[in-house]
Amino acid sequence: MKRILVLGLLCANFAYGQDLFDELDKNVKPSKSYTSATFKSTRIINGHSNETMAKNHLDFRIAHRFGKLNDGPYNFFGLDQATMRLGLEYGVTDRFMVGLGRSTSQKTFDSFAKYKILRQAKGPISSPISLTALGAWDAISLSTSPQFVFNNNLERWTYTGQLLIARKFNDKLSLQLSPSYVHRNKVENTTDPNDIFLIGIGGRTKITKRTTLNAEYFYRLPVSLEPGLLPNTSNYNSLSIGFDIETGGHVFQLHFTNSLGMVERQFLTQTAGAWTKGDIHYGFNISRTFSFDKK
Repeated sequence: MKRILVLGLLCANFAYGQDLFDELDKNVKPSKSYTSATFKSTRIINGHSNETMAKNHLDFRIAHRFGKLNDGPYNFFGLDQATMRLGLEYGVTDRFMVGLGRSTSQKTFDSFAKYKILRQAKGPISSPISLTALGAWDAISLSTSPQFVFNNNLERWTYTGQLLIARKFNDKLSLQLSPSYVHRNKVENTTDPNDIFLIGIGGRTKITKRTTLNAEYFYRLPVSLEPGLLPNTSNYNSLSIGFDIETGGHVFQLHFTNSLGMVERQFLTQTAGAWTKGDIHYGFNISRTFSFDKK
């Protein structure tokens, strides 16, 4: 009899406990889960990705672009020639970063600011995409010459604005759409507009745990703020294909592109080579991250 009584009390307590757990489950709010590592670097190849540096982290970047493959064996298929960009990028917060750089191409100084407006997330108030805003500036520091005539320093400046709309579909596939606007204070010729509108598309697909295949393409839209003017037809749309290799604190990006320049003005509006003509440059980016976070 006592055993039956004890068993009955245990069952009653268990049922009461279950009711309490059910009530607690109702009161606990579901957590919001943010998507991370849509891309492994702040660049897809030439163009920016939606990613920003973590707070108090500094990224030191070295980028090279060599000559054209169709230069042949005399120039070692372009490897005898090279342009370089050195850059520093710093995470002010986890969503806001700044950067600056110096390129040997046209002796260009550049800087940018980048803010992650929206993060892809699951859970309450979920978001299917990430949205990042980019503002970039660059200036040519070449001396005035018959090829580069500058009447004042303002003519050396170019400004770029981009919205980086990205989605990580799964662990293997990420895509990004990049509406872009470029304003050049000085253009190459009088028939070329100061303002260029472009739409970029880029993405990556995972091959192994630490290797991805990346590609990006920027299409110059046939519109202008200045009636009657169209983008210079002697320039081409930028197309780049390559691989990302992650090794601890380094990310190596190896790629082929028809763009020699590594600053927005250069690869968005001044790509002089065409893939169909063999005007393809081999290049690489090396990224090394340093942490200044005391934690």
